[in-house]
Amino acid sequence: MSRKAQTNPAPRGHGGGPHGMHGEKPKEFKKTLLRLTSYLKPRKYQIIFVSIAALFATLFNVISPKVLGDATTSIFNSITSGTRVDFAFLQRLLLILLGLYILSALFSYLQQYIMASVAQKTTAELRKQVNEKLTRLPLRYYDQHPHGDVLSRVINDIDNINNSIQQALSQIITSTIMIVGTIVMMLYISPLLTLVVLITFPLSALVIRYIAVFSQKHFRDQQKELGNVNGHIEEMFSGHQVVKAFGYEKAAIKQFDEMNERLYESGWKAQFVSGIMMPLMTFVGNLGYVFVSIVGGIRVLSGHINIGDVQAFIQYSQQLSQPMAQAAGIANMIQTALASAERVFALLDEEEEKKEELAPVNIDQLDGHITFDHVRFGYEKGTPIIKDLSLDVQSGQTIAIVGPTGAGKTTIINLLMRFYELDSGSISIDGKSLTDLSREQARSLFAMVLQDTWLFKGTIRENIAYGREGASEEEIVQAAKSAYADDFIRTLPDGYETVLGEDASNISQGQRQLLTIARAILADPKILILDEATSSVDTRTEMNIQRAMNDLMVGRTSFVIAHRLSTIRDADLILVMNEGDIIEKGTHEELLAQHGFYADLYQSQFVVQAG
Repeated sequence: MSRKAQTNPAPRGHGGGPHGMHGEKPKEFKKTLLRLTSYLKPRKYQIIFVSIAALFATLFNVISPKVLGDATTSIFNSITSGTRVDFAFLQRLLLILLGLYILSALFSYLQQYIMASVAQKTTAELRKQVNEKLTRLPLRYYDQHPHGDVLSRVINDIDNINNSIQQALSQIITSTIMIVGTIVMMLYISPLLTLVVLITFPLSALVIRYIAVFSQKHFRDQQKELGNVNGHIEEMFSGHQVVKAFGYEKAAIKQFDEMNERLYESGWKAQFVSGIMMPLMTFVGNLGYVFVSIVGGIRVLSGHINIGDVQAFIQYSQQLSQPMAQAAGIANMIQTALASAERVFALLDEEEEKKEELAPVNIDQLDGHITFDHVRFGYEKGTPIIKDLSLDVQSGQTIAIVGPTGAGKTTIINLLMRFYELDSGSISIDGKSLTDLSREQARSLFAMVLQDTWLFKGTIRENIAYGREGASEEEIVQAAKSAYADDFIRTLPDGYETVLGEDASNISQGQRQLLTIARAILADPKILILDEATSSVDTRTEMNIQRAMNDLMVGRTSFVIAHRLSTIRDADLILVMNEGDIIEKGTHEELLAQHGFYADLYQSQFVVQAG
């Protein structure tokens, strides 16, 4: 969007509340997993290196029980035969074990270090895609989704994916190698005992499969309810003054408690179901441990196997059950990651504004002659806000739009800025249809000063310079002077270098409005949009700003959304709107002479002011 368009005015009465939840359909488990895996392909060589490091780290751990078993056998044979213990042999084995443990730790460190890099780069790429997607989504998407839910997808869900990639993927690689290596060593020692242990494998696989599938639904519900809670908190805290002013604290707390209870229920069910896996896997592993102990003891007594090999085999059975038991934790992380990935991919798959090429039009040559031709529009299908609007605005005219709330005043501005597309009809500028221009070209013609100020965290100079890229210091200062903001800026300790805090709360509402007006002046637009720009300042400041606005509007087509009718007496044309139609139009004097809707509205304001 062009910087001249300061902010997107939200359609009134169409914002998404905390209960307006996602419209996405849950993706299939395998489809989501494959799509998430595709993000790892650019880092396949790093993952291969991680696998090699895991192979060596695990290999050294797999060899260790056999070495310890040989030591046990040596001591046992010495005691049973009455000979001296071979300490030299034991010393060599201890040195070998020490070397194996050191190498295993080194390769484990390399594995974790590289895996962290893979996870961070992958999620950084995903986060970048989501951020770019958000800039391409139409305003209609933000109308239908609470801000907290969007933030939850961008922050919480991607963090879940990051943690799962870094931990679960690494554990999957390590566990797979551990299982394969352990089985090889077990087969080397005793095929019979290996068969005893492997009998428990099918049972373990059934446990993992059943619980993983059953818990997926609860993890998805958990992420959904988390988005609900975030949306409610964001809404309540951003409007905390209104909440307190209307005594809504108890109702807000009750609403939060209900959402929090649903989050608790879904989270508890997800963790409980997935948590069952660990004790079940431990139980299955212990069965194998018992079988090995019994059969191994019988084989030692019959002289078919060394006691040290049985000891090693018991360790191997524990090593084998450990990665199987870890599958519980891995499955838990994978469930969370896939539930989060479904929500992120649903956002990435949302229909976005069509990509447009710049039209071969010299924007500087357009004068601002605007024509509305039988325009029809509604935020929801079948519910038109603008029913049949036709209007011809000459270049340089000041058009004031008045009417009750919901009449369609802001909607006209939204359509001019191409925040929304028409249902039918057309809007053209100097004979060029807005749809023939790219959105960037169309919005570059406008500058907006809204009743709700928007300033970002940064210096005052940066906020004013937002109006036009590459503006010089002199132009910034001159814009501030024209908006009567220079005086108050210079009284601040750091002047133009003053850093505005969150919501620019370190300056007054009136001063914030002056900065947005300076930003519009610097933009030097063809068409100016004012939405009661002086409503937040005192009378003296309003007079100064009105003079600055009058100077700014000279030679420019201007649309003024007015609530105080006293500010639009000098407008070239006043449009009186009601229920999406223009019911009256003319100058201030002409409309008063008609003794219609405008005259009644003006007289009612005059009586109130006089009173």
